[in-house]
Amino acid sequence: MNACTSPTIQDIFCDYGDEYLERFGPRMPGNHRKVLEAIRNCRRGKYGYTVYQCQKCRKCHFFQRSCGNRHCTVCQKHKSKQWLARQKARALPVSYFLITFTVPESLREFIRSNQRACYNALFKASSGALKKLALDPRFVGTDMPGFTGVLQTWGRQLQYHPHIHYIVPGGGLSKDRKQWLSSRKNFYLPVKALSPIYTEMFRQAMAEAGLLEHIHPKAWKTNWNVDSRAVGTADTSLKYLAPYIFKVGISDHRIVKVEDRKVTFSYRDKETKVDRICVVDVMEFIRRFLQHVLPDGFMKVRHFGFMSPGCKTSLDKIAELIIGLSEETDRKQRRPLKRDDSEMLDDDTIHCPDCGGVLVYIAAEIPTLTGSIILLA
Repeated sequence: MNACTSPTIQDIFCDYGDEYLERFGPRMPGNHRKVLEAIRNCRRGKYGYTVYQCQKCRKCHFFQRSCGNRHCTVCQKHKSKQWLARQKARALPVSYFLITFTVPESLREFIRSNQRACYNALFKASSGALKKLALDPRFVGTDMPGFTGVLQTWGRQLQYHPHIHYIVPGGGLSKDRKQWLSSRKNFYLPVKALSPIYTEMFRQAMAEAGLLEHIHPKAWKTNWNVDSRAVGTADTSLKYLAPYIFKVGISDHRIVKVEDRKVTFSYRDKETKVDRICVVDVMEFIRRFLQHVLPDGFMKVRHFGFMSPGCKTSLDKIAELIIGLSEETDRKQRRPLKRDDSEMLDDDTIHCPDCGGVLVYIAAEIPTLTGSIILLA
């Protein structure tokens, strides 16, 4: 690739993907190969076409279909807004906390080689630690806290750094589910107590998975960092976390240039908050990107306790318990955001490039092994 003004990840994968497959293909996990191919072919005709007609000028427009892969930068741009709108509808009128669980650097290579088992263990251990300590009456005293966890695997320079962020409403339900037990406004749980519980639960999960003997004993003597921050309202924590839900390791706007087989991209220094530049070989860049591909079917967002869809006590009922209003009064003052309301918050309307009129979906042509099929509106 020659120097270019606005290179994208898709450009890099198209220009250097074949070389990467030739050099590393035999050792590549199948899901890495699948993502590489999906990004290369996204909106390039491989997945067929969608037909729209302008309501104003009646002209038909053909758009190349996207790959839909969750690791594709092109396909994920609009989904975080939709998720944010849905989660705001589930927000409670309490103080919120952002709690992050990390792992020691010495364990990262092991986790990367055993991703499905270790990612599940991270969720199990971190959520278990939160539930166990929330039981303590000195803090919350609830057997039913609620929180949402999101797995993130990358650092600012695309290095492998698995950790889980939790959005945590400050409180929980009483044992009979008839009372709201509030945490302190600026304090949820002590991180120094969370860390050893989390560490031990992860160790137990590794033993159950038959992987404990492959981990050096020193890992259990290292401090496992847990960070807890009071973030105020739900909006603050949700806005921080929403981009990570559908974001991949790096977005196109951070790529400065691709020149002489080097990828130059920007990142923000965690300590100084100053924008800096990282330069890596193009093969290394592709490797760093693909190491964040999740196992097939793995759920990176999980809801626990009263935030779980399976909880018998609805969030509307919990809100009533929190603000102490009758059901009728609460319904007037706190109307739940309906599904169609949240969809209206994310305007996906497509406009005609010729006259500006609204485009309406007409049909889609999708290729198959034996030809193609047409899906009409």
